[in-house]
Amino acid sequence: MSNRKSENEVKAFLGKGTEFDGKLMFDGAVRVDGDFKGEILGGGTLVVGEGANVEANIVVDNLLVSGDVRGSTEARERVEIHSTGRLFGNVNTNVFVIQEGAVFEGDCQMGGEPRKESVTEES
Repeated sequence: MSNRKSENEVKAFLGKGTEFDGKLMFDGAVRVDGDFKGEILGGGTLVVGEGANVEANIVVDNLLVSGDVRGSTEARERVEIHSTGRLFGNVNTNVFVIQEGAVFEGDCQMGGEPRKESVTEES
């Protein structure tokens, strides 16, 4: 039971008014309320809060969008765009939920086996 709690616990938080440019790798849950540009790879949940601006290629288990996301997204389990959320880019996921008022522009591929490849840098 304590293991379940640690999975849902937010491991990192990028607050409003902050900016980050780079590569974010995590396990668990991460919340972004500021500006992020780069690449996000995670074994858990990425929460993009209202007012956040994320420009990134994203590979996570779950993506919850209440702000703006631009880039290619692969969510192994689920993508949810809440009513204030906007997602611009291609999505590959098993479950895709778009609430009324949300914006999605891009292509979506659902079901099947998620790609095993991830976005990595080669030397």
